[in-house]
Order: sequence, then C-alpha cells, then structure tokens
Amino acid sequence: MDSKKLIGLAISVVLTLIAWFLPLESFGIPGLTIIEQRVIALFIFAACMWISEAIPIWTTSVLVLVFMLLTTSDSMFNFMKVDDALFGTPIKNKALMASFADPTIMLFMGGFVLAITATKYKLDAALAKVMLAPFGTRSEIVMLGFILVTAVFSMFMSNTATAAMMLAILTPVLSSLPADGKGRIGLALSIPIAANVGGIGTPIGTPPNAIAKGNLENLLGINIGFGDWAMVMIPLALVVLLIMWFVLIKMFPFSQKNIKIEIDGEFEKSPKAYIVYITFALTILLWVTDKLTGVNANVVALIPFAVFSVCGIFTKEDLRLIDWDVLWLVAGGFALGIGLDKTGLAEHLVNAIPFNTWSPLVVIVGSGLLCIVMSTFMSNSATAALLIPILAAVGSGMEAELLPFGGAKTLLIGLALSASFAMALPISTPPNALAYAKGFIQQKDMAIVGIIAGVVGMLLGYVVLVFVGKAGLL
Repeated sequence: MDSKKLIGLAISVVLTLIAWFLPLESFGIPGLTIIEQRVIALFIFAACMWISEAIPIWTTSVLVLVFMLLTTSDSMFNFMKVDDALFGTPIKNKALMASFADPTIMLFMGGFVLAITATKYKLDAALAKVMLAPFGTRSEIVMLGFILVTAVFSMFMSNTATAAMMLAILTPVLSSLPADGKGRIGLALSIPIAANVGGIGTPIGTPPNAIAKGNLENLLGINIGFGDWAMVMIPLALVVLLIMWFVLIKMFPFSQKNIKIEIDGEFEKSPKAYIVYITFALTILLWVTDKLTGVNANVVALIPFAVFSVCGIFTKEDLRLIDWDVLWLVAGGFALGIGLDKTGLAEHLVNAIPFNTWSPLVVIVGSGLLCIVMSTFMSNSATAALLIPILAAVGSGMEAELLPFGGAKTLLIGLALSASFAMALPISTPPNALAYAKGFIQQKDMAIVGIIAGVVGMLLGYVVLVFVGKAGLL
C-alpha cells in the first residue's frame, strides 16, 4: 500500500474512532442513542474510505456491512451491548443482510447477465454495425451516430464496457483523421459523454440510478417502474446529447468531410443465438411495459438469467464475469440507508436540523452541486451510495416542502443524475479514463466539455424532474 493510501486509511480510522467515542451530547442531536452514534461513525468511515480509496471501494461497502452487523445489529458481540437507557434499538441482522439480495440488486444483476450474453454472442457488435449504417459517411453525422448508439448501449450495458467497445471500433478511424484537425478530438470525446449521459436513461444504466431507485422504494415507499423511468429519462438524455453534439462540432470542427466506418460484426445464426435475441427483446419489452403486465421490473430481470442458464447459454464461467464489485458497492449503500432508518437516526437528524426552515430549492440544488463536485474527483457510485441515504432521510422529513418541486423523487433522482453528469476529468468516470488513454484528448479539452455537459445536464435534469414530479408522471 502506497503512502497516500496509508495516510487515507489512518485518517479514516482516527476520525471514525473520534466519532465512536465522543460523548453523545457533543453531537447536538436530541435523543441520539449509542447505536445511532455507531452508525454515524460508520458513515464517517465509509465516506473517508470511499474518498481516499485506501482500499477498493466495494471492499469498503462489505467492511461497513460487517461492522454494522457486529456492532449495531441484534447479532452484535455481547461486549458491544451496553446496559444503558440510551443504548437504542439494534437493527435486525436479517434486514442488513437482505441489502445484498435487494430487488434492485436483482434488477442490476439481470442487466449484467444480458450484457455479458450479448457480448458472448456478438449481439453488441452486430447491433452497432446495423445502428451506425443509417448515419452514412458525413463526419458530423457519423459523430451523431456514435453518440446515439453509445448512449443506447449504455442504457442496458455497463458504460465502461460500452465505451471500451465503441472506442475499439472508433480508434482506427481516429488514427486515420488528420493530426492537425480538431475533429478527432471531438469524436474521441463523444464516446465518454454519450456513455455517461446515456446511462441515465434506464434504472440499470448506472449504479447511482439503482441506488436512488432502491432508496426511494426501501426508505420512502415510492416505487418507480422501469417504463416510467425510461419514458422520462431517455428523452432527457437525448436532448442533452443533441446539445453536446452541437457543442462538439462547433468546438472541434472536422477538416475531413467524410469518414468511412468498417465494423466486423455479424448476427450469429445458431439456435442459442436466436434464444439470446428473442430473450433480449422480450426482457426489454417486459421492462418497459411493467405497469401493463403487472410484472415488476426486478422480477423480469431474473427471466434472462433463468432462460440462459437452463439453455446452457450462461455458464458458471460467465457467472464470474458479473461485476460483483458494483453489486457489493450498491448493497453497501443500501445497508447504510437501513442503518439510518431502522435505528431512528434519520428521524433524529431531521428533527435536530431545521430542514423545514430551509428553502427546498436550496436543498435540492445544493445537494446536486455537492454530488457533482464529489463525483468529479471520486467514484460516482460511491458518492451516490454516501449521499442518497442521507438525503432520503431529509426528503422524508420535508416531503411537504418538497412537493411543489416534485417531492423526494426530485431530490434523490437529481442526485443520481448529478453523479452521472460529473465528467470533467479523466478520473471522473471509467469511460473518461478509457478515452483519455487513447491519446487523442488533452485534459483541458475534457475539462471544458465535461463542465459544459455537467451544467447543461443539471439544468435540464432538474427542470424535467420538477415538471414531471408536479405532473405526477414519475
């Protein structure tokens, strides 16, 4: 472990211990219990570890869950129990463990199974070839094609995997463009922008979406269907992407009028491939019509898992390819939310801080700005896992004040969008890092375009969320 990570680990441990052993009254929260204090300390530990990345961020989630089970649950060590009126109510250990099998985790896992199988049977490359064909050879229109196709794939696949695939297709083209032209810079930037923005289109598009959706369901009892989310977020993503396409072609004009794209990808014609195609289409259809069929999107996500496993399409080797680290990270965020809710800490925080005297607009926009700044420098998933459970408690306490602005949905989904719109640096998101590593982009270009995308995305995002929230469309 390098010195920077050691320092981060040391700071995390010291701050956690301070919060753990401080006198209860020093927090200034009336009614605070010992168990609630331990949850606060573990929140501090998670925040410091996620920011410093002293250990992998998913490892922090697992560690926090284990600490919560051993120190705050009804299965804690005996020496952790205190015979004190202020000890508080332990969390049921089954409730904490259930965060790893939360329905939203199943939804995300189903998305991973679809993506892995699509890649295995070359469905992704074949679709990319078909979808890019209508955009012809004119440079600006080819860029638009890459933006839209990348965005569509990011709605159902990991944005990292999508960016890697599309950059692999695009790299020979970028190398062939004039070195003194600006067009290839814009073309290279179009991939991470489209991957980041496209992810907001569906609940499985990016982990912050899943974290927001899960907390709305688990802590606030608000269920948002897959189709309802997509109906609102896909148009928003398309508008943001069209604006960014215009920005890119103006900032980085092409000196070469035409670009020829050659993609080596064909649809397989084996029986198993046809099963993949049919199941893929049926799953998406069931997702977007979940309100009509009555089958929850989380349940639908298990259909491809079952079909592919029974047919020998998805094997135990493929099972290892699932992004388990992402699932554990999301689960850790859910566990923190459960800790806030079940111990009563959320209620005590809301009562101690006069949120109802604050302008709801300040709370909504301020939290979004904090999220986008944090996500610029650390994992957007970790940022969402840290902030969303806290703001869920705030949203619960000031629901009446938030209603004119769309309610708690605007607050939490706004955080998810803000996390996705943070893309100003190569370290902000994996798609940014992949694109930057190709060597065609300078950091200042990425920063300028990323800031523009963030501002445009946040402005449009909150306007849309307020509108659809007040209209009851989401």
